[in-house]
Amino acid sequence: MKKLVLAYSGGLDTSYCAVHLSKDKNFEVHAVSVNTGGFTSSEIKNIETKAYNLGVTTYKNIDAVTNYYQKVIKHLIFGNVLKNNTYPLSVSAERIVQAIEIINYAKSIDAKYIAHGSTGAGNDQVRFDLIFNALAPNIEIITPIRDEKLSRQQEIDYLKNHGIDIPWDKAKYSINKGLWGTSVGGDETLTSHLSLPEEAFPSQLTNTTHTTIKLSFKNGEPIGLNDELAAPEQIIEQLNKLASQFAIGRDIHVGDTILGIKGRVGFEAAAALIIIKAHHLLEKHTLTKWQMQHKDYVANWYGTHLHEGLYLDPVMRDFEAMLSNSQKNVSGDVFITLKPYHFTLNGISSKHDLLQSDFGNYGEMNKAWTAQDAKGFINIYGNQTKIYQNTNGYD
Repeated sequence: MKKLVLAYSGGLDTSYCAVHLSKDKNFEVHAVSVNTGGFTSSEIKNIETKAYNLGVTTYKNIDAVTNYYQKVIKHLIFGNVLKNNTYPLSVSAERIVQAIEIINYAKSIDAKYIAHGSTGAGNDQVRFDLIFNALAPNIEIITPIRDEKLSRQQEIDYLKNHGIDIPWDKAKYSINKGLWGTSVGGDETLTSHLSLPEEAFPSQLTNTTHTTIKLSFKNGEPIGLNDELAAPEQIIEQLNKLASQFAIGRDIHVGDTILGIKGRVGFEAAAALIIIKAHHLLEKHTLTKWQMQHKDYVANWYGTHLHEGLYLDPVMRDFEAMLSNSQKNVSGDVFITLKPYHFTLNGISSKHDLLQSDFGNYGEMNKAWTAQDAKGFINIYGNQTKIYQNTNGYD
């Protein structure tokens, strides 16, 4: 039989692929799911049981949480990346890591085919295919849902005809959980004016008491929460568990898809938003203005290329090198107050704090220059403006 690796989530699309490819196309289907956060051990076991019931030859779950942090999330933190100043790339970032893990597994078992359940209308088809084509151009990509233009009902009918009578009633809201956030889609996100209701979000408000926490960073990476040290990915999980009690991190992102159409999706990313904002505040205190300025546009391009599936382009390693090098002095503590539905940044403590220097306090007494120094600087600093105004006048 022809050996094929299926990127398998356990949902309707990939379940159709599992049955169709094994029964109709005579493939030896090896189902693989990649855990980039959000899976419990019981959920993984249920996905495995379902996969075997669908007729796959083998099932494998790959734990990629640490790899996901090291390869991608770390640089999103270094760059304070928020797509359109809103979205922390919760889903698009993890798709890259999932695609790489799946293609590596396909090569390890010498599979000649690889399949995924993407439709022809979304971003994921681009992300998966770009990675697969770049890392294994000799492995053929199979995409039944995209190629056959199947509707959800057609897939359900097909599975029922093959004895797979799982209740596939579409949930009112589609939820995609991951380490760096959870996406939420529903009828409201298909409009331009409706907001998602409270019940659409996976975390509900259970704590109304204002709570101050301390988030510690070392070289730009989160390493501690309230003086408890842990690996960065564990800090993210702990912070998300704590902050989600306050229903923090909800928003709706509107942006441009890779295919050139507009898209709208809700999300909940408490830990991601808190860490990015806290890290940015720490950078304001510890980086020079030129580091801040140049980091901003590099980070924007890094996030854009990542979102559009271009992770393997070598320019991404160049961006990562610059972002990583900038973090040498981004160490210290950030103090944050968690409140219902939002949070406030109170301040920072760092031995690299450029605000707390011997040069004087902002707006008050200077210690490193004289009044005459200041007057001379201002006079020269304004030369360009004075020349222009004397030549052209002010309209």
